[in-house]
Amino acid sequence: MTSSVTGGCPLALVILLLVSMDPTATEVVNSVNDCTEFFLDGKPPDIPGVLQQGTIQDQNRYKPVCQEYENTRRFMTLYDTVNKIPVFSAYKYTGDDGSKRPRNPKWMFEPKLEDGGSKSNMKQLNKGKKYSKQASFSDYTNQTDYDKGHIFPSAHAHHKSDKEATFTLTNIVPQAGTFNRGSWQRMEKCVRCVMHEYCLNQNNQHEAFVVTGAIPNANKTLKNKVNIPKTLWTAFCCYSKVTGEWLASAHWGDNVKENPRVLMETKNIDMISLIDVDPFPQHQYRLNVTVSQYYPTLESVNVLPLL
Repeated sequence: MTSSVTGGCPLALVILLLVSMDPTATEVVNSVNDCTEFFLDGKPPDIPGVLQQGTIQDQNRYKPVCQEYENTRRFMTLYDTVNKIPVFSAYKYTGDDGSKRPRNPKWMFEPKLEDGGSKSNMKQLNKGKKYSKQASFSDYTNQTDYDKGHIFPSAHAHHKSDKEATFTLTNIVPQAGTFNRGSWQRMEKCVRCVMHEYCLNQNNQHEAFVVTGAIPNANKTLKNKVNIPKTLWTAFCCYSKVTGEWLASAHWGDNVKENPRVLMETKNIDMISLIDVDPFPQHQYRLNVTVSQYYPTLESVNVLPLL
């Protein structure tokens, strides 16, 4: 079943909610608590066996990265150096100045993950070079099944520099092409639409907290190196001055080929515990809220009913 919605989203989206300059300074920090501005109330997500109550369970494997570009922190990533994919990226949606996605983005990599040095400058990617602790550009070439799927999507970034900063090997996973360009992309677009319409804080500024991640597959890799996640998930939460309440929703889907007409369903935040993720710990009073009731105010979007 689908329902039609009206308000500010592109026509016919199906859903639920959905580099260029060098150097880029990026910090590989000691703890996720060194980069808390991208977490709701400064609380990082809980992921059993990976990150619990702000403590990384295996500090040799999982590396927190404050993604800084042009001397400004843009988002935070917890990176898995064994699977060579991000566990999650956390960011704030702060509106959109109308900048377009880079047409020919210059991909970047994180040198400090490789050399362990004290200084960290995200560098423009040498596309012929291979890396031991992160994916290489060549890992994604000469194959047609998987895209370089953004975790923090450039479409959710505020302006040109923010969008450019998302094009780093530490912010992508192998994502099935039809999934990336199908239900997942439509979800990202509609989530953005909802956040833009409703996530206005008391200062009348756009502000929403988003955490998006990947659940690795036990035995599936791209070119025997980069883990192909079995599931991608995302959740957002914000206070809405428009409605006078907290809004939140979660989405996730299997990272497999799909029919282009497949729809993604909007779920309450508490349902994301089904996949062993708690994106906003210690915020139980917000678990039962969702955005589905506001879909009718948005423009011409087909939306699946809330589960």
